[in-house]
Amino acid sequence: MKSVDYDVAVIGGGPGGYVAAIRAAQLGLRTALVEQAELGGVCLNWGCIPTKALLRSADVLRLVRMADRYGVTVGQPVADLPAMVGRSRKVAGELQRGVSYLLKKNGVEVIRACASLAGGGAIRLEGSQASGRESSLRAAHIILATGARARVLPGLDPDPASVWYYREALSPRFLPPRMVVIGAGAIGVEFASFYHALGVQVRIVEMADRILPPEDEEVSAFVAASLRKQGMEIHLGARVAGSQRVGAVWRIMLQGVAQPLEAEVVLVAAGIVGNYEGLGLERTAVRVERSHVLTDALGATHEPGVYAIGDLAGAPWLAHKASHEAVTCVEAIAGGKPHPLDATRIPACTYSHPQVAHVGLTEAQAHAGGREVRVGRFPFAANGKAIALGDTEGFVKVVMDAASGELLGAHMVGAEVTEMIHGYAVAMGLEATEEDLMRTVFPHPTQSEAMHEAVLAAYERALHI
Repeated sequence: MKSVDYDVAVIGGGPGGYVAAIRAAQLGLRTALVEQAELGGVCLNWGCIPTKALLRSADVLRLVRMADRYGVTVGQPVADLPAMVGRSRKVAGELQRGVSYLLKKNGVEVIRACASLAGGGAIRLEGSQASGRESSLRAAHIILATGARARVLPGLDPDPASVWYYREALSPRFLPPRMVVIGAGAIGVEFASFYHALGVQVRIVEMADRILPPEDEEVSAFVAASLRKQGMEIHLGARVAGSQRVGAVWRIMLQGVAQPLEAEVVLVAAGIVGNYEGLGLERTAVRVERSHVLTDALGATHEPGVYAIGDLAGAPWLAHKASHEAVTCVEAIAGGKPHPLDATRIPACTYSHPQVAHVGLTEAQAHAGGREVRVGRFPFAANGKAIALGDTEGFVKVVMDAASGELLGAHMVGAEVTEMIHGYAVAMGLEATEEDLMRTVFPHPTQSEAMHEAVLAAYERALHI
């Protein structure tokens, strides 16, 4: 069996895998990347990027509908679903080509095949698309970056006609009149926002007692109220007790609810599971718990020379977390001394309408950790730029340590807050105190001024409320 030696072999070409391969090559390590599907992974092809392209179309549609509020007269806007989907796929394709270019530029050998561990640093390759390709390779270090997939609910297998998971929702063949969204995490709420904007009657079902469970309770409550005001129906603390297809309509039964929810399409966004099967882990000491590979702080598994990063290695399931884990893992392999990633300082965003973003602890988490806190809030209704934009929905909230002035957490809801949360993330990384944040000059007029005012508010020094 022909084999080739590498310093690093990465299995999986998503935002964790391709970044790991590029960084390894930059550090002078001979690197191979094995990917059986599209470069860029789920994030680029079927997740982060194409969903944001669709949501942008929905935002434009909303804005045109209210053009008269800005003194602009336009005709009746029409939502062209095929055109929206086509643009989304075009955006994903453009970025996929960009990833391919970057790998080639950095000297990474890309192998189109299905990979599995054979033990002792060997990797088996099957289904290679390239003629003459080796059937195996060996590497001193192997990084598993195979990501995760949507959790399939019993009785609701993916079906382009009526049961949609993220792939079906991103390339719909038609626009249904009614939709039930199961799961009110970031993915479920984003798709609910998109399809509601296009005129679909949306009902959201969430097993927890609030939508967006990882968010601060005030943010969750605010978003739920906003979605209901827009016309969406939300069922909280609701477990799916059963489902039945009657003709072209699904009936979703909820525990404790007498009347079933009816819809032509059910969109399932009820969590993810790691892609650990078929990797040959049974031939190694790698440990798997609840579909995720166990690692140390730098990505090392229980098998010497084998590492795992990204969604495969567990929560938080975020592309930027995967990319940073990739860099940390590779730099440790190369002999560096990188700092382990602090999961409490990873910002998270939901691109719904309104948008949501946070970093750090919620107020409840801070209290649960025994912290005495100061909490500051500032509404966009008092922000000049938000008023000028005509979008004053939402607020900024900060949680500060009462004794030290440390920024423990920041929570934002409103227009474009996903483009602002990094300011707080940088502040946390630099261990800025309330005094540092108060002394920082924020430009006027910007929505970011609300970030400054929220800190001031925590110390009863707010200027504009």
